[in-house]
Amino acid sequence: MKGCLACDLTTGRASLPGGVIFESDGWLIEHCIGPLGVGTLIVKPRRHVERFVDLSPAEYGAFGRLVWLATAALRELLSPDQTYVCQWAHAGWTSGHIHFVIQPAWDRDGERHASPGPFLQVDLFNANETPPADEVDAFCTRVREVIRQLTASTGRSVSLPDRLPPRPRTGEGARG
Repeated sequence: MKGCLACDLTTGRASLPGGVIFESDGWLIEHCIGPLGVGTLIVKPRRHVERFVDLSPAEYGAFGRLVWLATAALRELLSPDQTYVCQWAHAGWTSGHIHFVIQPAWDRDGERHASPGPFLQVDLFNANETPPADEVDAFCTRVREVIRQLTASTGRSVSLPDRLPPRPRTGEGARG
């Protein structure tokens, strides 16, 4: 839909650092363009959808696989202590293209931010420090490789392993 930022990013009408990272079953994985830090990914439907309930059965069936894939890639690359998954769909108070923010978080974020979760996101938006495009591009290249390794992709469908092996919590990652 013309004039929708999410659609404009997908079609190239607006600049998307890192480009589309992965696409499968009508869903896309991209890097967040806002100030939530290098490593914050977006999972969104390719088509313009304003409410989760308006997804087709096939689309919502594929949704979980893509969210899992995005969180698994972040775990592999950044070892966050937690990964937030939240739906956003408003531009101001106007319904917009649904998208799911997949954001890594570390316990050490508490050294710079008073509270976790949505409060951390508010702090990051208030700071308004958008990561440099070259850092986003480099990170997206790494995510593509991890996703390639995690999937046994044939065509547009995704086959995922039953689970990832456990990893120790190290607290190491991109934001510090």
